Amino acid sequence: MKIFEELKEDHEKQRSLLKILAETSGDTPARAGYFSELKEQLESHAVAEERHFYAPLMKFDKAIDLSRHGIAEHHEIDELIETLEQTEMSSPGWLTHLKSLQEKVEHHLADEEQEFFSVAEEVFDNGDLKKLASEYREEMQKEMAKR
Repeated sequence: MKIFEELKEDHEKQRSLLKILAETSGDTPARAGYFSELKEQLESHAVAEERHFYAPLMKFDKAIDLSRHGIAEHHEIDELIETLEQTEMSSPGWLTHLKSLQEKVEHHLADEEQEFFSVAEEVFDNGDLKKLASEYREEMQKEMAKR
């Protein structure tokens, strides 16, 4: 399996959790549980992706700006998660912040799948892509186990 399939698998989990969360309301155990799961997914994914996709991509001139942009978006996502954590789940503002997070994450995932993946396909060979996939998945599992 190549890194793209590993990343897309996690992207789909993130999209699904965001969609489910957007349909929740109030300060309920379900909303809290889905938010906790989303937060774990996004934070673990960012660490693993930065180490095993962005860092190797940065070795190539044509991918430096893209990688920096991706890392900057991870920070913006972290800030939105922090805003959600500081907002009462029962307040209408919580859903507003969640929708901002959903837009940011979906934009970020689309960037990766449309731009980053094609650049990575150009600069890495199949062996590299498979090695990155296994390193990413291993890191993702370690990160998820920590949380």
